[in-house]
Amino acid sequence: MKGSLIILGFFVLGLLIGIYNLLPDYLLQNDYSLYALYLLMFLVGIGVGSNKKSIELIKSVNFKIVLVPLSVITGTFIGVSIFALIQDKLSIIDSLAIGAGFGYYSLSSVLISELSGETLGVIALLSNISREIITLLFTPLFARYFGKLAPISSGGATSMDTTLPVITKYIGSDYAIISVFSGIVLTILIPIIITIIL
Repeated sequence: MKGSLIILGFFVLGLLIGIYNLLPDYLLQNDYSLYALYLLMFLVGIGVGSNKKSIELIKSVNFKIVLVPLSVITGTFIGVSIFALIQDKLSIIDSLAIGAGFGYYSLSSVLISELSGETLGVIALLSNISREIITLLFTPLFARYFGKLAPISSGGATSMDTTLPVITKYIGSDYAIISVFSGIVLTILIPIIITIIL
């Protein structure tokens, strides 16, 4: 968990720097995080490509790989439906729409804001950021107590990018392709599912 806490520490540091405007304006005009993500994906790609077990894993799971994103969707919708029943502030439709972000906070919050208002968009943003942070922090525990697919499910759409390094660190790079596949499928489905729900 030390690695996850370091990641969370950098996130909090970034928040504080952003809140107190401690960076010069020229650094804020470009989205450097996108370039960092590209580099991260490149390095993870090298790790996956150099692992010969990855291709064998794809061959062995074939159609079963589709069950991973389907399980994430099903589990998420069951969870947010239960949440909707135990509180009275959000309707089940709103809860399903928020859950349909599957951790992709920037995309889902913008879509939900446009379709249902800014309040629900902010809730979606915070909810999906929380999903990503929970995955970053608790991946070692999820992998240990719930199996190797648990961190992929927890990460949702982020399992293909921001949470991928932590996931592969604790469950092995052989599962990176399943993680990326699941994240890609969920990312493609997010705008479709949110639009259908709202």
